[in-house]
Amino acid sequence: MVIIFFFFGYQKWWEYEAQTLIPFISNGPLIFWMYPVFGIRGASWFLGVSEWLFGALIFIGFWNKTLGALGAVGSCLSFIMTITIIPFMPDGWAASAGGFPAMTGNVPFLMKDVVLLAVSIYLLKQDAARALLSARIASVGGRASGGRTRPDTVAA
Repeated sequence: MVIIFFFFGYQKWWEYEAQTLIPFISNGPLIFWMYPVFGIRGASWFLGVSEWLFGALIFIGFWNKTLGALGAVGSCLSFIMTITIIPFMPDGWAASAGGFPAMTGNVPFLMKDVVLLAVSIYLLKQDAARALLSARIASVGGRASGGRTRPDTVAA
C-alpha cells in the first residue's frame, strides 16, 4: 500500500495526470466538489498530498499503531470515494457485449480499487487490534506488579 500511494501520489503532480483525472473527478459523487474548490491542478495536488499522507501514515504504522490506523482510515475513505465513481462513469459498460458486467473505458481501471479497499480494511483491522492491545497492556502495566515499581524502571 505504501508503494502504491507513493507512485499514485507522485503522478498527481504532473499536468498529464491532472487532465487524465477529469472524467473521474467530474463523475464522482463524493469528489465532484474538488474542481470548484481547488481547480483542475489543485484537485490533482490535493489528491497527491492525500495519497502521500496516507502512505506515510501506513508506513509509520509499523512503529506507531495509532498513526497506522489513521492512515488505514484515510486509505479506506480514498478507495470508497473512487469506487463510488464506477456506477456514474459514462460508457463504463460495453453495450455491444450486453452492458454490465462487460467493462469498458475507465471502469476496469477503477475496479482495482475494490481490492485495495479490502486491503485497507484489513490494515485498519490489524492496526486497531494492535492499538487496543497496546492500550490494554499499558493500562495493566502498573497494576501487574501490585502497584510496586517494576525492576526495569528507575525511581526518581
